[in-house]
Amino acid sequence: MKIALINHGCAKNLVDSELMLGALDKEGYEITLDENEADIVIINTCSFIHDAEKESVDSILQMVDAGKKVIVTGCLPQKHKSDLKDAIPEIEGMLGATNPSDIIKLIKGLSKGQSEDIIQEIPKYVYPEDVQRQQITVGASSYIKIGDGCNYECGYCIIPKLRGKYVSRPLENIVKEAKYLADKGVTEIVLIAQDTSSYGIDLYGHQALPKLLEELNKIENLSWIRIMYAYPTMMTDELINAIAKLDKVVKYIDIPLQHSHPRVLQSMKRPVMDYEKLVAKFRKMIPNVTVRTSLIVGYPGETEEEFDHLYNFVKNVKFDRMGAFEYSREKGTYSDTLKPQISSKIKHQRYKKLMELQKRISSENNRKYIDTTLKCIVEGYSDEGTVILRSEHDAPEVDGLVYAVSKEPVVPGDIENVKINNADEYDLYGEII
Repeated sequence: MKIALINHGCAKNLVDSELMLGALDKEGYEITLDENEADIVIINTCSFIHDAEKESVDSILQMVDAGKKVIVTGCLPQKHKSDLKDAIPEIEGMLGATNPSDIIKLIKGLSKGQSEDIIQEIPKYVYPEDVQRQQITVGASSYIKIGDGCNYECGYCIIPKLRGKYVSRPLENIVKEAKYLADKGVTEIVLIAQDTSSYGIDLYGHQALPKLLEELNKIENLSWIRIMYAYPTMMTDELINAIAKLDKVVKYIDIPLQHSHPRVLQSMKRPVMDYEKLVAKFRKMIPNVTVRTSLIVGYPGETEEEFDHLYNFVKNVKFDRMGAFEYSREKGTYSDTLKPQISSKIKHQRYKKLMELQKRISSENNRKYIDTTLKCIVEGYSDEGTVILRSEHDAPEVDGLVYAVSKEPVVPGDIENVKINNADEYDLYGEII
């Protein structure tokens, strides 16, 4: 019996998929990377926004049509429960979003001809610490999940209902995993959770991310440590100082702010703060820091003036990296009940206008690197033989790349010095020196 897995969604989902594969491997199941030759296909789904759900459902239907035994895991069954099976009765079994190692129970049941669903009514994430992840993508960098779940109740977000309250992993387990990855040749680890900055509060009674960074910084054969998904009120001076002083922690802050206008932030159930001041503080305390954010346009009730406030905020702050999303209406969230909902046309216009502005800012930001030398991590080679790298100012999969020529062969994972001689809106070009 061969088992394949198709992963959808974020890096946090990717780790869950790798944990499921690890649990299956531990039990001696045969895993294939080619779903066409598999008997059973596990589809780990995303349910964050409508488009992500559609992609997951398309994948399920495709595998059902191919005659595969399909098990659906993750956020989609957690959100829709029996309604999903009613809509697609061919699904053999479902596993919610909170206990990846329960995949073994489902597979064992299936081999006896029993169909089962394991979905917690009140979700609480359990990280299977006894399982060795089977990495789907092996490269220069690797994600480490330091916690899951979320204690905030942002107006647009369904995640707390799907993942439960915040659960941190023990610090020593994270350090052990990081050492194992570094020994395997991983150069950069990327710390992820729904909110990395709240790490440790549930376990130790206080924010433990600075302490975790200190311990990870001691790992000899590790080059870079990156933090994603920080929460504004949790950017304490202790955490900012840890990022500034620890040499392996890249000077990069990923802090999804969502909006700038006080009324919209209040309606989003987000912290109402002077974010311009906050970003200025990062830039003062951490020399040469890169600040990335994500913003939402077209949130219910967002007026033209409130969007202009956001536009001017982006214009003034000049984020080094920025992503924007058109608000997606999700059942079960507070914002679903709000009026007026903004039309798709206006949402898209606002999105385009904001991203055009960011494109200009990004181009201007990138040009400052011309004639400088950057430390970059080797990702691989293009078909033409150009070396593909990524600077410490760029996170994997979401930010730009560096394309360079090299006189000598280089190895993925190595850190090289690149002299930058050109730039466009999102990428840099140069030569390895």
